[in-house]
Amino acid sequence: MKIVVFGLSISSTWGNGHATLWRGLCRALARRGHRVVFFEHDVPYYAGNRDLFEIPGGELVLYRDWADAIPAAERHLADADAGMVTSYCPHGIEATELVLGSPAACKAFYDLDTPVTLERLGAGETTTYIGPRGLGDFDLVLSYTGGPALDALRDLLGARRVAPLYGSVDPEVHRPVEPASHYRADLSYLGTYAEDRQAALEALLVEPARRMPDRRFLIGGALYPEAFPWSDNIFFVRHLPAAEHPAFYSSSRLTLNVTRQAMARMGFCPSGRLFEAAACGVPILSDMWDGLDHFFEPGSEILIASDTPGAVEAIGRSDADLRRIADRARERTLAEHTADRRAAELEVELEAAVNAGAGSAAPRGADAALPAVLEG
Repeated sequence: MKIVVFGLSISSTWGNGHATLWRGLCRALARRGHRVVFFEHDVPYYAGNRDLFEIPGGELVLYRDWADAIPAAERHLADADAGMVTSYCPHGIEATELVLGSPAACKAFYDLDTPVTLERLGAGETTTYIGPRGLGDFDLVLSYTGGPALDALRDLLGARRVAPLYGSVDPEVHRPVEPASHYRADLSYLGTYAEDRQAALEALLVEPARRMPDRRFLIGGALYPEAFPWSDNIFFVRHLPAAEHPAFYSSSRLTLNVTRQAMARMGFCPSGRLFEAAACGVPILSDMWDGLDHFFEPGSEILIASDTPGAVEAIGRSDADLRRIADRARERTLAEHTADRRAAELEVELEAAVNAGAGSAAPRGADAALPAVLEG
């Protein structure tokens, strides 16, 4: 299949989790004989941190203005098997019109941020990627989030065919490597700063650092404010290119996962960082959210903490105990959460949508009843 994607970014991992997922998925799809053409808005903050310039077996199209992208987009969609728009695509509404009007056999939408999407639209806000007609015109709607989110996409946004496509990891990229002394940590955390994660980050890393001054803590990520409550034993790396992630994780005795509030409330929304860390062989400490046990077994494959004492207890576990947990998580990840596994799932969903009569349903008219979440 030729799959044309209009997304946020694949060329830079700066400040977003989309790029790493798409890189692994594109490589896996190429191994299965498919070709991905990815359209990305060329903006300064990604250009200045760009670490991918070609898609193996596919094509990266960088455009400055949407008008400049239209000729190439129409040309690629003319012989595409699937056209796909993703969440946070800066010109998602415009791309949707092109995809829906194209001869592509399957017209799909992939929401990699479903809880945030539903929360924003429910609050009466707009997005750059979902217009007032919702998702009812697409043949297939994929969601990074499972569970109740799938019902919400149907009931609130009018999606006709919905399936989960969870995060994943490319084990050729994320694997155990030699530890690096400058990334050494008893507890590490890799993630872009987010205000709605701050309380949990303070409870599970900042306060444990204060209570354990002889331990070393490390945070890696973008957008951290000057007012962040640092202490002398919390070290910081502003931005880690994807190539540095394995060394970051492999140098950690334990690494932390903190879930954004919208995702935690909805559940069934595993961060790609979970799978990356597990594939690198590092034990994981996480906050708890509904559906976590669908991906890892708490206590056996992942440690859970809801407060500072719980985090301190996890950090104090023996090396042997932590190694057993890490080994089990890595085995589970390589069996169930790889990019190859997700590529196969995507292939099945696209083909099923086509076989079910993709494109045969008439688009909803402009005067059709709007989904409740979009009525304002």
